[in-house]
Amino acid sequence: MSSTFKIATLALAVNIALGTAPSFAAENDAEKVKKENIERIAVVGSRGAPRSVDNSPVPIDLIGAEELERSGNTDMLELLKGTVPSFNVQSNPISDAASLVKPANLRGLSSDSTLILVNGKRRHRASVIALLGGGINDGAQGPDISVIPSSALKQVEVLRDGAAAQYGSDAIAGVMNFVLKNDADGGSLNVRHGSYYEGDGDTTEVSGNIGMALTEDGFANLSFQYKNADATSRSEQRPDAQGFIDAGNTDVEALTQVWGSPEVSDDITIFGNFGLDIGNDREVYMFGNFSERDVRGGFYYRNPHNRGGVYSNDDGASLLIGDLAQTQGADRTCQPVAVTSGNVLTQDDYIENVANNDNCFSFNELAPGGFTPNFGGNIVDTSITMGTRGQFDDTLSYDVSGSVGRNESSYVIYNTLNASLGPETPRDFNPGSHVQLEKFFNIDLVKELEVGMEMPLIIAGGYEYHQETFEVSAGDEASFTAGPYTDQGFSIGSNGFPGFKPSSAGSFSRQNYALYLDVEAQYTENFLMGYALRFEDYSTFGNTTNYKVTAQYNVTDDFSLRGSVSSGFRAPTVGQANYSNVQTSLDDGILVDSALLAASNPVAKQLGATELSPEESESVSLGAVWEIEGIHFTLDYYNIEVTDRVSQSAKVNLTPADKVKLKADGVPNVDSIQQVSFFTNDFDTTTQGVDFVANYSTSLLNGDTTFGLAYNWNETTVDRFSAVTGDFKVSRLENDLPNHRATFTWSQSWDEVSMFTRVNYYGEYQGVHADSSGLSKDADAAVTVDLEVSYHIMDDFKVSVGAQNLLDQDAEALDFGPDTPNNLLGGKYYETSPFGFNGGFYYVKATYSF
Repeated sequence: MSSTFKIATLALAVNIALGTAPSFAAENDAEKVKKENIERIAVVGSRGAPRSVDNSPVPIDLIGAEELERSGNTDMLELLKGTVPSFNVQSNPISDAASLVKPANLRGLSSDSTLILVNGKRRHRASVIALLGGGINDGAQGPDISVIPSSALKQVEVLRDGAAAQYGSDAIAGVMNFVLKNDADGGSLNVRHGSYYEGDGDTTEVSGNIGMALTEDGFANLSFQYKNADATSRSEQRPDAQGFIDAGNTDVEALTQVWGSPEVSDDITIFGNFGLDIGNDREVYMFGNFSERDVRGGFYYRNPHNRGGVYSNDDGASLLIGDLAQTQGADRTCQPVAVTSGNVLTQDDYIENVANNDNCFSFNELAPGGFTPNFGGNIVDTSITMGTRGQFDDTLSYDVSGSVGRNESSYVIYNTLNASLGPETPRDFNPGSHVQLEKFFNIDLVKELEVGMEMPLIIAGGYEYHQETFEVSAGDEASFTAGPYTDQGFSIGSNGFPGFKPSSAGSFSRQNYALYLDVEAQYTENFLMGYALRFEDYSTFGNTTNYKVTAQYNVTDDFSLRGSVSSGFRAPTVGQANYSNVQTSLDDGILVDSALLAASNPVAKQLGATELSPEESESVSLGAVWEIEGIHFTLDYYNIEVTDRVSQSAKVNLTPADKVKLKADGVPNVDSIQQVSFFTNDFDTTTQGVDFVANYSTSLLNGDTTFGLAYNWNETTVDRFSAVTGDFKVSRLENDLPNHRATFTWSQSWDEVSMFTRVNYYGEYQGVHADSSGLSKDADAAVTVDLEVSYHIMDDFKVSVGAQNLLDQDAEALDFGPDTPNNLLGGKYYETSPFGFNGGFYYVKATYSF
């Protein structure tokens, strides 16, 4: 075996992993060596529980394909949440574009603070910016992990340590590498169906994988997944809607507003992974994907008495009446109608002046029970990576590759209206689309030098070029146009999400290049150190240089100490620097229209916005790896200080002077906008925590047994902030996620039957409802149980039944105190629950292997 692979350090693991991820099916000596290399670098112990690579100076968790399959959930984010305790996902039920691409958090940092790789290559971002991201992810723009199906994966490697010096931007919290299957024969076909205990959210998935030979010296491995998931509802009728029903309004829906998971339909993903040995220690490779899905979720109910710009402009004191003749230049004749009862439709003055008057119009005629928009869209994600790697000689290897990734979100808003168009308004709109396009080029080199140490000195270096483009496409005209009723006080644009105007459309780009150098030195048989330095230059804000130093010392054969010190950065995305829109959100339970402004907007500057700059971080970790009587332990402490964090500001109320400036800047629907926000570098945080992992394999109950325990303590403190961020957002950053997470797993197998059990512990957290400080509380800790039992009917066919949240542990119920109705907005649970709000989920699946 080459000495390159005997020196197991993080930076070397990165470079060698890039060089050995695809391996060929032929069982020759080279293949055996490659398998040993991968096993030494990435696979430790059983696949039944999270594992850390114990010969690395920083912690790496390994999740194998078998464990990823042991779950009723088909979303990759949820699969990882149940396996890595420091990884959290919140299912925000009403979250605008975040319903299309759910953000996730590693070690309590935002979703775009974790770098995502596929086969060791950087993955492009999603085009969605999470404007309602639940505090921690407000304004985050991370990759769309959910498009990666478990059927395509050989394993997932989770590096729990800052790694910007090796990989560049985004690796502040860590790195997740999704390794695709590379078999040249065999395959599998899976069919899975499940439903929540409540009787909704039916999910059906068909997935498969097949490996084929690509001549005698290569492989072609293809995977697919197709699924549909119905929406869920954990809602009650809103009190105001019930009041209309009680007052005789028969047009109010039985459930006007839904808090639940969105409907996902025609969700298809195809992944391909190809490799070919071209001789002389060289190979070429290619991998990529095509993914598409449609998503449709709920939004907030529009009250037919007081919704601003549609039904009223004085908070429900009187109806907003449109005069048809006035739009043609005639004098106004329509009289105001005061709202004096619980159902304005029954009032005599409404019947006389509106219902029976052909010239006067109110939206109570078009939507008499109010309306609830549905927000969704179509997501298309594509990527391709091509490259070649090999060796110039026994001591020098290379890897050259290029990648292109594209993600497009085409938005749709249903069951709403453009009030300024009056009775001629459509009810469904296409507000426009976002496209994220990224291109990469990489050259990676690894050199061994004999310098008289225990092992050869390893020098790894390389060059990376990255181009990123964020594109905004205009919506259909009806979604943004100012119709003939604008001057009468009716709001402009598709209500809830006005379309992007042509003046707002366009492409925004930047380029950056990087040079990096890693040095790995095995000073003695028991002492290893690694050094990394990376220089990166951006066309927008200049350059940055980052470092990392790692070390591992083997105290005994069974006990070692490890640690790292590093700096890091996260560049603001092109979308964050340039995007603006108008959305509807809640402010202490009241619907308001809020504009997100680019940092360059004059109003944003007046309120404290400045040109975005990179976040910077300093990380320290210290850990230990040991084995006692067959039990494998790892314990790691980490401390991450991040300065000038990029996030969406708190929402600021507009003044009349602000509105004049916004109109001059072309922002739509200004008169109905009450608040604005913008991206800013406004606060600093310190995140610290402890990861503990223990695994033990034995024989029990006449079968093979593996136990695993993983625990994470994580705490974030906001060290500096201003009114731009605000106290409530600080509270969300510090308290929304539980400080304590743990999982205990038990994997048991016999000849024909196997069982997998996971017990999940979630510590106390801050329950927040509707993004409101007045609707929040400290929520209790909870325990959930997952269970799956499989029976092999034949060697190549098995049937499994299982449940997530087997005991149907409810999320924290809403409790606002004696003076506020708990179902003020129709919800039942605090949506920040770390284990979701849908309750228990049962499923059955069949797997055929060939």
